[in-house]
Amino acid sequence: MESQRGLLFIALLVVSFLLFQQWQMDNAPQQPVTTEAAAPSEQPSEGADFIPQASEQTPTMENATKKGGIITLASDVLELKVDTQGGDIVAAKLLQFETEQGSGQAMPILTSDGYTYVAQSGLIGAQGDATNKGRAVYATENSNNQISGDELTVDLTYNNNGINYIKRFTLKRGHYDVNVEYIIENTSSDVANVQLYGQLKQDTYIEDDGSMFMPTYRGAAYSTSDSRYEKLPFDDIEDANLKTKTKAGWVGMLQHYFVSAWVPNPSTTNELYTSYLDSKGQAVIGFKQPSVSVAPGSTETLAATFYVGPKDQDSLAKIANGLDLTVDYGILWFISQPLFWLLIQIQSIVVNWGLAIICITIVVKTLMYPLTKTQYTSMAKMRKIQPKMQALKERYGDDRQKMSQAMMELYKKEKVNPAGGCLPLLVQMPIFLALYWVFIESVELRHAPFALWINDLSSMDPYYVLPLLMGASMWLMQKLQPNMATDPMQQKMMQWMPVFFTFFFLWFPSGLVLYWLVSNVITIIQMLIIFRSIEKAEEQGKAKAVKK
Repeated sequence: MESQRGLLFIALLVVSFLLFQQWQMDNAPQQPVTTEAAAPSEQPSEGADFIPQASEQTPTMENATKKGGIITLASDVLELKVDTQGGDIVAAKLLQFETEQGSGQAMPILTSDGYTYVAQSGLIGAQGDATNKGRAVYATENSNNQISGDELTVDLTYNNNGINYIKRFTLKRGHYDVNVEYIIENTSSDVANVQLYGQLKQDTYIEDDGSMFMPTYRGAAYSTSDSRYEKLPFDDIEDANLKTKTKAGWVGMLQHYFVSAWVPNPSTTNELYTSYLDSKGQAVIGFKQPSVSVAPGSTETLAATFYVGPKDQDSLAKIANGLDLTVDYGILWFISQPLFWLLIQIQSIVVNWGLAIICITIVVKTLMYPLTKTQYTSMAKMRKIQPKMQALKERYGDDRQKMSQAMMELYKKEKVNPAGGCLPLLVQMPIFLALYWVFIESVELRHAPFALWINDLSSMDPYYVLPLLMGASMWLMQKLQPNMATDPMQQKMMQWMPVFFTFFFLWFPSGLVLYWLVSNVITIIQMLIIFRSIEKAEEQGKAKAVKK
């Protein structure tokens, strides 16, 4: 073909346009919602009428064991703040992750300090843990609970009309999933009917940290037995009015690298729902487990799992079916997942993530070498028949039909496949995009250093050195390749292509630019080897012809 490099350039432009569109849909900042004090009679929208409202004021630590307050539950990786009024998780920090590299500050996920993002749970029904006076105020022995062994268990207790309620939180060392249990002991003379629910509530006006070249998603998601993973952007929650029953399932809220999720009992048929609180600009997604009857003198235990932490695919896959899909590689997941697995395996050997990227690039380029050889062999043959093609153009002029027929005959006679150089490009672009999403979505690369000034492979090169080197490598590749474009406009486009690519890559994750730079260097080496072998074969052919 005349402009195989043009095809690659156009493909990148199309990809950039699609990414920009996706960024506009998922990350366009919303206007802050002006909130006013809710009237006492205000009711949540349909689908959330059963949900107890969070307390309006934050209780103090001093009265935490009496009238409601904030207690701390902490493991080696997770710190939770729990409001004893209702037992909601009103704050969560990831102790092994920093807000900014080198800041020393633990990464906050859930919060109720100026911005609401909380995980609520409770019991509804005639004998639920909420009364007409408001949500239950649980009592607990300690306000500060730190893990000392492999497990931390904290009980919150409440008694009402002969029914004892225990809300139990269990944290495990090294784990981000929390087991939340409700133990209902019925000492009354009547049957107690209760139903467990859990939900995530978040303000929707916050701006995410995505950009045009690094689009990220902040919003809700859920899973059912029919659909393992569905995203539900905040803009759509108000109209979605999700209300579906499913075996197992889960509900969650996503942000870049991190996720929070409620996973109900996988053996029951659960109801998933959404709602939107207009007056506060808050989105809600949650679940309800089936109602349970607790006979007088008996005890029942209801449980669900709450996860708040990094998008670690192995851990998430063990917690719930499809929860690992929150690491969203898009339509190319079937390429991204094996590439990610290979990257992990290589990194476990070389330790450094930058070296792992270089190694995986070598592996990919080696596997693609037969296609690369086909591409440049085809290019060399096309270059060889250029004079004959020019003669055909001069002979047939504007008669396109005869020109086309003559060219096909020429290709057949010279054994040239004009499309032979396209296949490697068509294969390389999906791999490039798959790696793009691996580098964006994989929390393992967050704040991962390489060498020298590159201390975070998931963010752009602060000094633009890698993009400039990548552009220089493209320029060198262009000089080594035969320019078969005859149209002056195409020739100009080819000349400016390294500049355009360099501009695009200025904002790309440095890990991805490193991959592309190393890929270009390997391609240059392969080109030199292929062209030299072709020239050697031609010289040998001429020598044999002379001998004959």
